[in-house]
Amino acid sequence: MSIDLSTLNTTAPGSAYGNLGSSGASDAGSADRFLKLLVTQMQNQDPLNPMDNAQVTSQMAQINTVNGIEKLNTTVAGMNKQFVQLQALQAASLVGRDVWIEGNKLQVGVDGKGEAAFNLGSAADQVKVEILNGAGAVVDTIDLGAETSGRHGFTWDNPKGLDTTGLSFRVSATSGAAKVSSTSLMLDHVESVGIDGDTLTLALAKSGDVPYSKVLAFN
Repeated sequence: MSIDLSTLNTTAPGSAYGNLGSSGASDAGSADRFLKLLVTQMQNQDPLNPMDNAQVTSQMAQINTVNGIEKLNTTVAGMNKQFVQLQALQAASLVGRDVWIEGNKLQVGVDGKGEAAFNLGSAADQVKVEILNGAGAVVDTIDLGAETSGRHGFTWDNPKGLDTTGLSFRVSATSGAAKVSSTSLMLDHVESVGIDGDTLTLALAKSGDVPYSKVLAFN
C-alpha cells in the first residue's frame, strides 16, 4: 500500500480523506496532509495485509526530500540576492571609469582623437575601418593591413578636422576573397551602478543600462 503524493494537493469530495483540509502550496501544508493520509491508511489497513514498513519509510523519505529541496532553493535564492548586492557595492568603484563593450560608437577624447577596437574571428590579410558621421555616411577610412585573429585596438587622429559629434565606425576584413567575421568594440563611461532584479547593471553614458556580464574589459 502506498500514498500517491499528487493527492496532497487535491481533495476528492466524498472520499475517505475529504475532511483533511483544502489544498495548499506550502511545504508545511503538504507535509501535514501527507502525515494525515499516512495515519488514516494505517488506521484503516487490513490487519491480515498490513502496510509494508519499507513502503512507509520510502514515502516519508520522499516528502522529506521535497521539503529539503525547497529549503535549499530558498537558501540559494537568498545567497544569490546577497551576492548581487555585494557585487553592486564592489562595482561602485567603477563609477567614472571607462569600459569596453560590444558597440560601434567612436569614443573621442579631449585631445580630439577617437579610440575603439574590434575582434577578428580569424586572421585577415586586409582590414579596413570606416569612420561614419551621424547620418551614417563614410567620412574617413583607416587601412590597417593584415591582422591576426583576436582583439585589436585603433586610434583615429581626425586628420581632416571633422566634427566628432555622433561618430561611429564599421570594420571590414578579408582573407583573400573570403570575408572575415568581426565584432566592433567601443569604450563607454560608467555613470552609476544598480540592481535590476537579480542582475547587476551599469548605467553607461552612451549605451544606457547594460548588464555587468556584457562588460569585456575595463580601462
